[in-house]
Amino acid sequence: MVALLRSFRAVARPALALPKVQVARAFSASALRSAGAGPPQLIGDGVKAGEVPTDRQQATGIERFELIGKAEGVDVFDMAPLPSDRIGTLQNPIEVLSFYPERHVGCTGSPADSHETVWLHVTKELKNHRCPECGSVYTLNFEPNADYESHHH
Repeated sequence: MVALLRSFRAVARPALALPKVQVARAFSASALRSAGAGPPQLIGDGVKAGEVPTDRQQATGIERFELIGKAEGVDVFDMAPLPSDRIGTLQNPIEVLSFYPERHVGCTGSPADSHETVWLHVTKELKNHRCPECGSVYTLNFEPNADYESHHH
């Protein structure tokens, strides 16, 4: 048995010692990776040499998106609180707008701050979600984006 193992090791050593060949990725594979609709490019104009840039000139990405929204008077992240003047019922639940099929909602009761914040995971699969503390009912108003499928693989 020992002799058999020695013969296997002798055969395996040259195979392990062979140099590994690095294969360059084909140029055509790069195009497949970048296929489809991508997000809009949020890069500013920049600043001329010798000047100090403003926040709007220097910002990129999501920060620039937020600054442009504030300049146009739009709350791009929809940070307004949900209505807390009533308790949602099964017949009249509190609607939560979402562009994604799920959302986290913090319920503080009605009137606001009646109880500690209870976080609910509201999804489109279940029609109504009830707060275990106050009984308020929430439903997800899912409005899918046309580009939703191309951004989430």
